[in-house]
Amino acid sequence: MAHIPVNHPARPIYRALSGLIGLYILVFGVYGTFLTWGEALFARDGHWALGLRTNLAFALVSVVFGAFLLIGASRRTNLGHYMNLTAGGVFLFTSILMMALLQTPANFLNFSMSTVIVSMLFGLTLLGTGLYDKVGPPEHADAERRRRHHPVAEAR
Repeated sequence: MAHIPVNHPARPIYRALSGLIGLYILVFGVYGTFLTWGEALFARDGHWALGLRTNLAFALVSVVFGAFLLIGASRRTNLGHYMNLTAGGVFLFTSILMMALLQTPANFLNFSMSTVIVSMLFGLTLLGTGLYDKVGPPEHADAERRRRHHPVAEAR
């Protein structure tokens, strides 16, 4: 039976990883906003920030998402768990959508293939961190530990 681990021992590492992703996205968004300020919101110029192609709309959305992820990583509650799961799904969906629109005039966020790949990697990483970042009461953690170390004894 599938389940989401509660109080996983590596939770601080997963929170730090999602925080680093959030920090990269925030810095990318701020730098991209600085580079593209004064241009059209959905311009398709060749501006690159931190290795990813961007326009003003994508840079502003990145600032919001970066701050969103940093807030989630800084919380020791299930808020970070749900925020990482949501952000991971959004990143995966956006990367697949923008890959489908890559060579069309509908590429409104000015994605390149490197941006698609980075978005997919971030989405998968955030989904993974979200799955192992769930917090529960100590009783749930003890039951989880017993189940993990003695699965046969629990089945009886």
